[in-house]
Amino acid sequence: MIQQIENIIEASISVKQSLLSNETLKDNILKSIAVITDSFQQGNKVLFCGNGGSAADAQHLAAEFSGRFYKNRKALPAEALHCNTSYLTAVANDYSYDVIYSRLIEGIGVEGDVLIGLSTSGNSANIVKAFEVARSMGITTIGFTGADGGQMKDLSDILINVPSIVTPRIQESHILIGHIICELVEANIF
Repeated sequence: MIQQIENIIEASISVKQSLLSNETLKDNILKSIAVITDSFQQGNKVLFCGNGGSAADAQHLAAEFSGRFYKNRKALPAEALHCNTSYLTAVANDYSYDVIYSRLIEGIGVEGDVLIGLSTSGNSANIVKAFEVARSMGITTIGFTGADGGQMKDLSDILINVPSIVTPRIQESHILIGHIICELVEANIF
């Protein structure tokens, strides 16, 4: 059992070491920081979406902006789109689960906003549809995915594709990268 624990920790470290040597990924993190900083400074908002564990990560990262990260400062307008369960269940029931995020983007998104979608496969239908709508509205899309980016690859203005195909390792890296972005955006603004 100890060996299994060590193997899991080593696998997580290995993925994070690959992040260190991936120049494209680091450049895309820098681009994300710049786009999000600019969006907030222009009075726009950052919206997050995901499913399952990625929904929890989306909610976590939205809270880092709307609450605080390191600094006591004013709230930044950010939210995770799945948090209104009445909306979510009504749209899923009346229309389709595939449109839960795209309909909300149509309703509350405006040009200049940023939509961050978290999907380890990059193929979550509801996030793909949300990215399609967002791009048509002038909303910047940032995709947090796994290795190949899936369908989100071509729909992401900025792609952060963690070099792994193992869901837990990808999600661990999404939180790491999300925390980097939150910390540096907060430092830029405040």
